[in-house]
Amino acid sequence: MIRTFFKHLWQSIKNLRRNGWMTVAAVSSVTITLVLVGVFLAVILNTTKLATDLENNVRISTFLKLNVHDGDKEIVDPNDKSKMMTNPDYHKVETAIKAVPHVVKVTYSSKANELDKLTKSLGNTWKMFQGDSNPLYDVYIVEADKPENVETVSKNISKIEGVERADYGGTNTKKIFGLSKVVRTWGLGAAGLLLFVAVFLISNTIRITILSRQREIQIMRLVGAKNGYIRWPFFLEGAWVGLLGAILPSVLIGIVYRIAYVGLQGTLSQQGLYLLNPTTFVPQLIILMVVVGVAIGSLGSIISMRRFLKI
Repeated sequence: MIRTFFKHLWQSIKNLRRNGWMTVAAVSSVTITLVLVGVFLAVILNTTKLATDLENNVRISTFLKLNVHDGDKEIVDPNDKSKMMTNPDYHKVETAIKAVPHVVKVTYSSKANELDKLTKSLGNTWKMFQGDSNPLYDVYIVEADKPENVETVSKNISKIEGVERADYGGTNTKKIFGLSKVVRTWGLGAAGLLLFVAVFLISNTIRITILSRQREIQIMRLVGAKNGYIRWPFFLEGAWVGLLGAILPSVLIGIVYRIAYVGLQGTLSQQGLYLLNPTTFVPQLIILMVVVGVAIGSLGSIISMRRFLKI
């Protein structure tokens, strides 16, 4: 049994060499198809990941009124401007926000911190607004437990005394939610359609190589070879074609994806968005392409030979 398998294996390798140009054509077809599959899968899966991150990163910016000093333990004594006093309303608004249903996290950012963020993003011109000239508000960044609860939480927070407004993006955020759902649904559907197209193209290429060797199959049948004996070399040959065709796409996709990840992730991480980590994603994608190539190559050979093995 083992000896027969290795005999068929060696025969399949000899057939690849003997049918040189047809082998090159089949491998090239597999290579081109798998490159397209790898690129589109990487784009679709990362787009789906970013859409999910974008949806989950929607936060509510709660702006406090200018006369509210919720984050200050001490404030200027209204009766004596030269003295400081303990703030009786210290964290009063924060406590009220935390009591709102579906709130999971509350982070304070003073107007000085907000100005620093603007200065880093928009340039040093904003430094002129430091100190008493700062026109910004103290802000509480609020996170809800689920994206669909953001609007309700925002409305409840806006009713709290001392809150100027609660902003979560409104219509734009709803568009983000809708976009993320569309991307997840149609993205996975497109990935499935792409794999189907890959199966169709590769199996038809393998079929052409089998058709070009129908005379060889007929001679083997005339000398009394059994169907299984005829089928095995072609089955293994198709697997070799799929494997060889997956090598270049695997190397190419691995290199390009790592370059793209390094170039894009720095900017995306500032917005709380993350691409699929190449350490885990690239090996998984390579394994998928190799499996698809080998499976389609071998199955394409078997399907194409059925017409020649019928009695």
